[in-house]
Amino acid sequence: MITIYHNPHCSKSRETLALVQAHAGNAQLALQVIDYQKTPLHVNELHKLWEALGTDDIQVMLRNNEVEYASLHLAKADITTVFSAIVSHPHLLQRPIVTYQNKAAIGRPPEHVLTLFKKA
Repeated sequence: MITIYHNPHCSKSRETLALVQAHAGNAQLALQVIDYQKTPLHVNELHKLWEALGTDDIQVMLRNNEVEYASLHLAKADITTVFSAIVSHPHLLQRPIVTYQNKAAIGRPPEHVLTLFKKA
């Protein structure tokens, strides 16, 4: 199953969704689309996403151009603070994020998520 954490109002998210839909169709894989602003993620879900991204830098999960990023002083925030901020303000989550086989990638640029589907 492929999952995309999607914002339908974001052009990069829509472009990424189109790429993932095409791959899912070609590979006959199920696709789950989660509008994370309508269905906000819980802290444990955010932690799993962060682990799947395979990075120690929690900042990759944040949109640093949002007003709350500055007002909540998230530039040097710890993991607990970042996850709490995303739970309270879902639009702070960087988008889109695609998961497949316990790995995740951010669709910036959209083609970046295709690395999830390359065979090792």
